[in-house]
Amino acid sequence: MKLSIKSTFPLNNGVSIPVLGLGTWDLRGREAYHATLWALQEGYRLIDTATLYGNEVEIGDAIRKSGIPREDIFLTTKVWDTDQGFDSTLTAFEKSLQRLRLKHVDLYLIHWPRRRRNETWMALEKIYQGGLARAIGVSNYTIKHLKELMDVSTTIPSVNQVEFSPFLYQKELLEFCHASHIIVEAYCPLTRATRLRHPQLIAIGKRYGKSPAQVLLRWGLQHDVIQIPKSGNRNHIHENSDIFDFELNEKDMTELDSLNENLRVVDDSILHG
Repeated sequence: MKLSIKSTFPLNNGVSIPVLGLGTWDLRGREAYHATLWALQEGYRLIDTATLYGNEVEIGDAIRKSGIPREDIFLTTKVWDTDQGFDSTLTAFEKSLQRLRLKHVDLYLIHWPRRRRNETWMALEKIYQGGLARAIGVSNYTIKHLKELMDVSTTIPSVNQVEFSPFLYQKELLEFCHASHIIVEAYCPLTRATRLRHPQLIAIGKRYGKSPAQVLLRWGLQHDVIQIPKSGNRNHIHENSDIFDFELNEKDMTELDSLNENLRVVDDSILHG
């Protein structure tokens, strides 16, 4: 699989999404601004934010400061739980645009599948049909939630953003999404550093001259999963992008696949409530 930082995956509506992006959860103020600017300077073209993150203003500022044409940047934001519902989602989206000081976003997601998720999806459809989002999708959806959505809507989500790593290898969900033409996007692909000292990761990394973080990201890419590692550290932002000059062999991919322990570093208890 020959990939570069400029590589993209095609979404089910024909829009292209970069294979690597910057996650910005927990980045605030100038930290969010600088991280976004550094990532864009490094060659990243996908930036992921959300209303919840409280950094849309700074990310919009960094995009303008970068000097990179808007059409070359793929920007994602999300509607938060307390804004779900048809009218309230439309209002929340307009507020996101105001904070970003942009005329459109490239991808708008439902952050979590809350009780009003289906009417929220109807609002996303309206946003998409109005040309204010180039694609729409969901986050943290299980197969059950995706089937429910596809039963009530003819618009299939372009993306399902979920926690995904070798230590949370959601193979059944990945296969379902691939079969349904939904791209999977991985947040916390580096397990928030909780498994970076795992001996098998270290050993595999040594064979390629790569760090455990780079091995994790490459593993995800080779499963056709978009990677959006979060970092406010310039060196780490560079390191996370240096994953296109090697390819994990089949044996190492299989070994990494076997590390699944259903590890979640993000609380998903609402999915089981």
